[in-house]
Amino acid sequence: MIDEDVSRRTIAVSIKASKLTARGLAYVLQAVGRKIAKHHRAKQTPHGRQTVGQLMGHGAATNSIEVEAPALFDRVARKWNVDYAFYQVAPDKHLLFFKAGQADAITACFSEYSKRLLKRTKSAKAPIREQIKEAAAEAARQPAQKLERTKEAVHEDR
Repeated sequence: MIDEDVSRRTIAVSIKASKLTARGLAYVLQAVGRKIAKHHRAKQTPHGRQTVGQLMGHGAATNSIEVEAPALFDRVARKWNVDYAFYQVAPDKHLLFFKAGQADAITACFSEYSKRLLKRTKSAKAPIREQIKEAAAEAARQPAQKLERTKEAVHEDR
């Protein structure tokens, strides 16, 4: 049984080099390590934000909701550890796809997102250009002030 376990975990690496140095061997071992890590990551299912294809590839049923600000939703969704994907329908319209099994977490996440979205719209200031236009319109509404110039009395006795 131990022999089977060892043979299953054994990796064969062949190196073709005219002179094998410690630096060359270290480089090869790093490359093998990267290859093993890449293979290991490919087997794992991704979590968090991902593409629609990756989310559909999990094999679970999915649902979708329309979302306005995906960047704001990203911050909230990371906190709730949900798997989701965005699909852009129009320039300002995005569909949020998520696993049906995570509906409770998405509901909680979506309620926090909507609170933040409402808070953001209430506290948002008008852009600078709009403020300048409003100030110009206000100045145009007010009557122009006339400067009165008066000459001082000049002494003629000098």
